[in-house]
Amino acid sequence: MAFNLVYKQYGERSILIEWPSVIDKEILFDALVFKDKILNSNIEFIVNINHAYNSLLITYGKLIIDFQNQFSALKKIYNQKTTYTQPKFKQWNIPVCYDAVFGIDLETMALAKNSLKEDIIKRHSQAIYTVYFIGFLPGFLYLGGLDETLHFPRKETPRLKIEKGAVAIGGNQTGVYPNESPGGWNIIGNTPISFFDAKKGKPCFAKSGDSIKFYPISLEKHHEIKALIDIGVYKIESEVIND
Repeated sequence: MAFNLVYKQYGERSILIEWPSVIDKEILFDALVFKDKILNSNIEFIVNINHAYNSLLITYGKLIIDFQNQFSALKKIYNQKTTYTQPKFKQWNIPVCYDAVFGIDLETMALAKNSLKEDIIKRHSQAIYTVYFIGFLPGFLYLGGLDETLHFPRKETPRLKIEKGAVAIGGNQTGVYPNESPGGWNIIGNTPISFFDAKKGKPCFAKSGDSIKFYPISLEKHHEIKALIDIGVYKIESEVIND
């Protein structure tokens, strides 16, 4: 499916390309295909391409003199019929401890929604989330697919210190804090998995198009997995979801 894209000047060296403003897997994969086409084109001076939920930001290494001409070149690339080899995407199975030690906002959410904490945990861990892009912090995955019944406003006053591995809900999104940081999302659990390790060749194991599936573990199991990670012998469970 081809979308009616909007092309905008973004400063003197960048072009912003926008899809419809919704979180949608079809838009994600269309953007990834377009990004791949651009990277394999003969357009000169492109130094970086970033994507978000429904946009691409292309940054050039020199001033853009004629934006309309550049828009036309990009539109031509978008409309090209090319053979696209879809990369292999994985589903990463991530253990989460929802114990009260970690899930410090679960009770507040349950009371506000007139629900049981167990129901929130069940709904959160049953869904399969799509990785749209990585940002905010290195290794912070922006995920789509949160059950609408779990949407919950961000805190009016953010916490100054959120623990590494905190699993949280903010608005219509859920995510994992890859490192200790300030944050305004509601904390419902913690994973011992490290989402960003600068020492590795691939610091973040997941990429756009992959999926995340959370599964509940006990506090004891959390400590056990954390110990295995600390000595470098734990491997994250994953499976290829498209052959």
